[in-house]
Amino acid sequence: MKPLNVGLLGFGTVGRGTWDVLRRNEEEITRRAGRPIRINWIATRTLDRARDGTRGVAAVNLTNDPTVVVRHPDVDIVCELIGGTEAARALVLEAIANGKHVVTANKALLALHGNEIFAAASEKGVMVAFEAAVAGGIPIIKALREGLTANRIEWIAGIINGTSNFILSEMRATGATFADALKDAQKRGYAEADPTFDVEGIDAAHKLTIMSAIAFGVPMQFDRAYAEGITKLTREDIRYAEEMGYRIKLLGITRRAKVDGKEGIELRVHPTLVPTKVLIANVEGAMNAVLVKGDAVGSTLHYGAGAGAEPTASAVIADLVDVTRMHTADPEHRVPHLAFQPDQLTDLPFLPMSEVVTSYYLRMRVDDKPGVLADITRILADREISIDAMVQKEPSEGEYQTDIILLTHRTSEKNIDAAIASIEALPTVRGKIVRIRLEELN
Repeated sequence: MKPLNVGLLGFGTVGRGTWDVLRRNEEEITRRAGRPIRINWIATRTLDRARDGTRGVAAVNLTNDPTVVVRHPDVDIVCELIGGTEAARALVLEAIANGKHVVTANKALLALHGNEIFAAASEKGVMVAFEAAVAGGIPIIKALREGLTANRIEWIAGIINGTSNFILSEMRATGATFADALKDAQKRGYAEADPTFDVEGIDAAHKLTIMSAIAFGVPMQFDRAYAEGITKLTREDIRYAEEMGYRIKLLGITRRAKVDGKEGIELRVHPTLVPTKVLIANVEGAMNAVLVKGDAVGSTLHYGAGAGAEPTASAVIADLVDVTRMHTADPEHRVPHLAFQPDQLTDLPFLPMSEVVTSYYLRMRVDDKPGVLADITRILADREISIDAMVQKEPSEGEYQTDIILLTHRTSEKNIDAAIASIEALPTVRGKIVRIRLEELN
């Protein structure tokens, strides 16, 4: 049977991994897809690297102009692996306009422009596949779109940024500061020279936006995501959390919630205390894990490598196989891009962070004198915030200040904000209160 031809945009880490895995497992992939899948065009700025990587394969054409690939009549699927948003958006839309299916690993592109891209693809009758855009080699998109389709998804909580998880794991295991753990991550190749997107939660928010849209049948709305990173975390808080039976993870959380009887969706990324007995709390290093709660299946945990050449290539090629299998199918009989039929997406609102209800870890530096704790608990009680656990550290010899650590029961973010402002105004409280959200995930 005639091969399905792929035009590869980008021959970096993932592009080269896709080429290598597709060549190495060509026979098995063909047996699964029902016809050969061949990369016949590669567009890259690093032509020498591409020549070296494809040496001996006469059927592949190389160019430094990606528009050649997206317009070429002998390309059936455009595989976008260049990253970024504006150039990638223009190329993907042009590929769709030329009747080509698209496979992409670009989470930022989809989180920001997915609605436009999916609408264009639906109008043209082509597919956009994006398994590799979230959690690397973990097939979480397929699980949400297909495997869990019988379920009403209640919530998702995921470690979906390997760089941040590696840094937090190092801080816990070695007692390193954030700065030292970040340097180690950069030396090992886990963190970029500019790690802002990773450590500030932006990368995770891109991925969470995609999963939330699929889970709840809503359009992509990255601008409604709350993102807070790990740059301000200290080894003291990591140690205190451990002593109280918790670990701190950068979690992406999206869930159905009700506020004043009205349903909405939470969409938030931030450091989170998780009980050590929960499996996801024990995911260490640069690994990813996504916990999905469905009403029928209960909780399912999806674990694996969230980045890297071949794990990500595994997801890219799985998409190529899916597109190949469905290439000749009636567009109305394909799996919808966001799991729900396009005309069945809802306008369920995303909740502002002030309306989110969760539990909290609070650490405050206070004068070691009578009445301090009573003043703090009174302020919390006035706002109907109840305390789940409390630890008061012994002051060091010769010191007259100490740390108080409180774990609260569930309350709204606006309530805890007001309580923190009042507590910080007490003359016996020194400096700013450290606030970290807490999720039991049960």
